[in-house]
Amino acid sequence: MSNYIISCCSTADLNQSYYDEHKIPYACFQFFVDDVMYEDNIGKSMDFAVFYQKMRDGAMTRTSQVNAESYVDMLRPYLEDGKDVIHITLSSGISGTYNSACIAQDMLKEEFPDRTVYVIDSLTGSVGYGLLVETARMKQAEGMDVHALNQWLLDNRLKMKLWLMVSDLTYLVRGGRVSKASGAIGNLLNICPLIEFDAEGKLNVREKVRTKKKALKTQLERMKETAVGGTDYSGKCFISHSDSLEDAKALAAMVEETFPNLNGPVEISNIGTVIGSHTGPGAVVLCYWGDTDNE
Repeated sequence: MSNYIISCCSTADLNQSYYDEHKIPYACFQFFVDDVMYEDNIGKSMDFAVFYQKMRDGAMTRTSQVNAESYVDMLRPYLEDGKDVIHITLSSGISGTYNSACIAQDMLKEEFPDRTVYVIDSLTGSVGYGLLVETARMKQAEGMDVHALNQWLLDNRLKMKLWLMVSDLTYLVRGGRVSKASGAIGNLLNICPLIEFDAEGKLNVREKVRTKKKALKTQLERMKETAVGGTDYSGKCFISHSDSLEDAKALAAMVEETFPNLNGPVEISNIGTVIGSHTGPGAVVLCYWGDTDNE
């Protein structure tokens, strides 16, 4: 039996069934809808469809990261049971939760000096973060020890490719990522930006594509250009969406047709309430392993 556990946060945007099946604990962020606080617990406190409809209806949303005490409370029982820990966090480029996890790491090391606690900054988010967690789990299942896995994650995390397509700029304007003027013009022209994480784990607009249909096809083209092995890519592919399931299914079908050697069908999940508070409804995320580091 493995002598360590892998944990993460709710912002990995994996399905609850995944966490249940693989016994991966996750720490919950919090989100607010019109100043009412909820746990970001994979749709249990508020159904995803209800959340995104509230956003469409004009509700104001904001988010709160996991604090150090919550990490300590989550991880202490595993250390008490003699397990070591690798905790993977949401990118430090978009959240301070990595710092909170590092504070918890120091607290736990003082309490459990004979145990190993690693904290990994994923430098990505949503199902890019989720696919990193899944790959770590697979390597653990193959027998990789905690120290080797920690180093592997540090060496390879920048090869996680994520393409975020946003179909409504309203919510990027609210978050200050796009000016009001640019957002108004972009929505009028049906501009769908394609956004990618850089080497510092920050989000950058890489392209501006007119129409959602063309944007989905452009996501596919970028995967063809950057996936390990090109169209011979044999790894996993994850897609998440914010109340845009038909778009996610359309992109998944294109990926499965273009990449016949995928390791299983494309896995589709919801963009959770934390990431979704910033993307708004209508966003689609495509994730896979690339052949070069993000820049």
